[in-house]
Amino acid sequence: MSYTEIKTSFDLGDGRLVEISTGKMAKQADGSVVVKQGDTMLLATVVSAKEAKPGTDFLPLSVDYQEKYASTGRIPGGFLRREARLSDYEVLISRLVDRALRPLFPEDYHADTQVMISLISADKNIMPDALAGLAASAALSVSDIPFNGPISEVRVAKIDGQLVINPTVADLERSTLEFIVAGSADDIGMVEGEANEISEEEMLEAIEFAHKAIKVQVQAQNELAELVGKKVKREYSHEPSNPELRETIYAAAYDRVYEVAKSGLSKKERSSKFKEIEAEFLTDEEMDDDTIFLTKKYFHDVQSDAVRNLVLNEGIRLDGRNTRTVRPIWSEVDYLPAAHGSAVFTRGETQSLTSVTLGAKDDEQIIDGAFIHGYNKFMLHYNFPAFSVGEVRPNRGPGRREVGHGNLAMRSLKKVLPGGDDNPYTIRVVSDILESNGSSSMATVCAGSLALMDAGIKISSPVSGIAMGLIMDEETGKYAVLSDILGDEDHLGDMDFKVTGTEKGIVACQMDLKINGLKWEVLTEALNQSKEARLHILGEMLKTIDAPREDYKPHAPRIVSFSIDKEFIGAVIGPGGKIIQEMQRETGATISIEEVDNKGVVQVFADNKQAIDDAVGRIKNIVAKPEVGEVYEGKVKTIMPFGAFIEIMPGKDGLLHISEIDWKRFETMDGIFEVGDIVKVKLLDIDKQGKLKLSRKVLLPRPEKNESK
Repeated sequence: MSYTEIKTSFDLGDGRLVEISTGKMAKQADGSVVVKQGDTMLLATVVSAKEAKPGTDFLPLSVDYQEKYASTGRIPGGFLRREARLSDYEVLISRLVDRALRPLFPEDYHADTQVMISLISADKNIMPDALAGLAASAALSVSDIPFNGPISEVRVAKIDGQLVINPTVADLERSTLEFIVAGSADDIGMVEGEANEISEEEMLEAIEFAHKAIKVQVQAQNELAELVGKKVKREYSHEPSNPELRETIYAAAYDRVYEVAKSGLSKKERSSKFKEIEAEFLTDEEMDDDTIFLTKKYFHDVQSDAVRNLVLNEGIRLDGRNTRTVRPIWSEVDYLPAAHGSAVFTRGETQSLTSVTLGAKDDEQIIDGAFIHGYNKFMLHYNFPAFSVGEVRPNRGPGRREVGHGNLAMRSLKKVLPGGDDNPYTIRVVSDILESNGSSSMATVCAGSLALMDAGIKISSPVSGIAMGLIMDEETGKYAVLSDILGDEDHLGDMDFKVTGTEKGIVACQMDLKINGLKWEVLTEALNQSKEARLHILGEMLKTIDAPREDYKPHAPRIVSFSIDKEFIGAVIGPGGKIIQEMQRETGATISIEEVDNKGVVQVFADNKQAIDDAVGRIKNIVAKPEVGEVYEGKVKTIMPFGAFIEIMPGKDGLLHISEIDWKRFETMDGIFEVGDIVKVKLLDIDKQGKLKLSRKVLLPRPEKNESK
């Protein structure tokens, strides 16, 4: 079967070429492309149902990014030895693409749509995640699926003081800021990343630099679509309409909804009032499904317009605040007496209970992905149970949202953790959201910072976070930037912009836009307003605890780290792990040892000092080196006709020759020593073969000579 492959390419600005091709692979999908840079290849496909399912009032979009182990020449771990459910890393990349694409579909398009992106070949120095959004958008661009793109995503990093697009893995290790930025030719739609306490101006400069590269990539997709022969987008009708019903509901409900929105009620009371008004339009038992669907949709539109107009016209928000006010805050540390560190952080109706657990090297998380594999010693897990929003929902484990929120908080706190020998622990932070009404991820950052200080972890600076919102009238250009948004303001607003930082600057951010045409001055205002808000929150946190505790909790485990010569690693471990397992069993300590920079790095972990001292003493005995001239108390191990072998250290025997036992002469070894006797000896010499020469007689008084008369 023949095929016609169509290609286009673009330059990343420094000679690195990226190629986009279609027409060769996965031709039964509605759209498919292969994106190639160096040896890295991504296959992206998109398929959308021809009709929407009845009663669907949203876009059922699923985005899955998966890395094939064969792409890096690896075989998956686990019993099945095959790719399984998406890892957290793959989920995070899927979310990045989803958040960039979703706002660009028409609001009334409700057909099941699936985007799949597979890493099918990998260059180990090229980050594939920075190409995933480009691949997904290109697949949509060559399809007949309605899509108001193209868009693209790029990674922007500052390396050695210079901004770089899609840096190599090696260069990225030296970066001081790293953001994934998504957008169209005209607008920025999403930003996510981390930085080393940068200013708002530096962040804006990086976003603007990224947008220039995005425009080039969007143009390349338009060229590919032209070469394919730009497809006519499919016609669809996924929403019934009834203008008369809409007008009736607006006329009867708008003023009443506006008054409820203005009343400053709590989340539960406000929701109850809105439902009462909505229910009045659903009393007719003979209403068909389409009318019920439209009634709920139009009432939601009324609610959205009322809330937005209240902010734009009067500067009043649902809970009565103005646009800049942060909700009341209270916090507490050491709430959980048995945890190694804990904190409660409450802002308005959002509350996080966060714990810190300190572990040993054996507790490190194993990362076994196709592209990224290794170990992770800092984990942050975010849990969002249904009761936090007063709902009933089965507990199925963390979903994509929870993975994403936890990752943002993890990136924020990771920036202030001590490094190297200053932090010997594996650290797990767990945030359980007990109440939620706006930005529980930012509450997690604040609670996590407090809990780490309570645990005695020497973080460089406490971190706070804030979620900013935006209400904008695209026709008039009128807008309002909102500090510390509520859940409804996130849902009904145009922006969710989370910013975390220390007193010195920004350490992480996550921004999602739902509108086109966000001006740079609006983004600048939002960033400056976010700084004011997060510094206020930081001030409230510091009233609870303003620095890490001087010491860990009494019940927290302790770790002793030290280095030994590489040659002794095997002696400490023993044949088949016999020696190290015996030490752990007898002392109750956990011992780990690994080779780093031609040294053996030993960690001894226990919840009491005696266990640590016992284990450290045993290891130091094993690795101690005999020193010429030193005196030792040794044990007789073997008796030979010419002397005795004395163990002066564990595993280190020396020869005490018969001539070195005493000043007097012995003809035989009979009756001098018994095996197991303790003998004090001096080490006289270590020969070239490492053999030890011992003497006992040099420690004895030398007899006086009898002079003959």
